[in-house]
Amino acid sequence: MATENLATLWHWSPTLGAGLLQNIQISVGAIGLGTLLGLLVGTLLLSPLAPLRVVARLWVQVFRNAPWLVLIYFTSYVFPFDVQVAGTWVAFPDWLKVTVGLALPASANVAEIFRGAVASIPGTQWEAARSLAFSRGQIFRSIILPQCLRRMLPPWMNLYAVVTMGTALASLVGVHDLIDSAQVAANTVNRSGFTVLVYFSVLALFFAYCYPIARLTQRLERRYAF
Repeated sequence: MATENLATLWHWSPTLGAGLLQNIQISVGAIGLGTLLGLLVGTLLLSPLAPLRVVARLWVQVFRNAPWLVLIYFTSYVFPFDVQVAGTWVAFPDWLKVTVGLALPASANVAEIFRGAVASIPGTQWEAARSLAFSRGQIFRSIILPQCLRRMLPPWMNLYAVVTMGTALASLVGVHDLIDSAQVAANTVNRSGFTVLVYFSVLALFFAYCYPIARLTQRLERRYAF
């Protein structure tokens, strides 16, 4: 029976692999969009204008504390199924809606990572740069930002691993990802031994993808320790 289950798992392995690629696609899109939004929001957190700081803080508080599943349901059922672009209707697929749903909390976390990295730079560096007649923008671009990027990298990579694990929620809104592929395989084969094996394989695949990221994060944390 064990041999039969392994043979069946091998038969379903291309489907499981395609599902994992869907999870990776969602995670890469979510962390990419979340990083862009997060850097913008993080910049607003440091703005000298109080209204901009208030808006940025509100964004961070809302999306850092909102359940990810709720955000995924929100983007999946509130956003339209297609959008009109230049007179042509373009499909807005479910996986893209999930990507947006995960990008929202990712952006709030990136904003906090960015704000924390800037705050960790000693104030003496700002003062020394001002004494050399650097403008605020020059100080930020040439002195502060390069140091911030190094300090942001380990927590950013850790966030990406968390977002990747969060993509497992995509199957709940109809996305044909790894979890959904495993469910289809388990229901089709309908053997308890195979069901255990296929979900163990799902766990192993997520672990195999996320564990190297976690290890690299630890190495970077040691390398850039201050």
